[in-house]
Amino acid sequence: MSSLHAIYASTSGHTEFVLEQLAAFLREKGIDVSLRRAEKANIEDLFEGDILLLGSGTWNTGGSEGRLNPHMQAFLFDRAKDIDLKGKPLALVALGDQRYRYTARAAEHLLKFQKDHHGTPLLPPLVIVNEPYDQGERIRAWGEKLIVAISKPQIPSPKSQS
Repeated sequence: MSSLHAIYASTSGHTEFVLEQLAAFLREKGIDVSLRRAEKANIEDLFEGDILLLGSGTWNTGGSEGRLNPHMQAFLFDRAKDIDLKGKPLALVALGDQRYRYTARAAEHLLKFQKDHHGTPLLPPLVIVNEPYDQGERIRAWGEKLIVAISKPQIPSPKSQS
């Protein structure tokens, strides 16, 4: 079975909770999962494992709402801004709060990174709105979809063949 390496940013603990729940579920299903916090991640972490998962909450920082967690923002759009993922299979997790206009806009930013840096999407992002603590069934259901996506043979993208 495949291995998954997740890079995530969590300041309030919500994203960390979701990733830990997902990791536990995937491990039960025989998938090797490793987790790395964005503030400790380096470029090489983007290429760990067979599958890359990026996770971030939506933050209202830097004078505007609807941004990535500052740690994920710094990692993806500063330190990793010039990286080419060369078709690496990618899954995304975004969190948000319905009290804000841009509820879970972190998903848009992660999708933009995936597209601009040539990652291969495995499935639509898992989007968790509001407190994640009672959304375990939703996390597991998305985890099942991720397992199905991982199990399908990957068609190499033109970028990964060069």
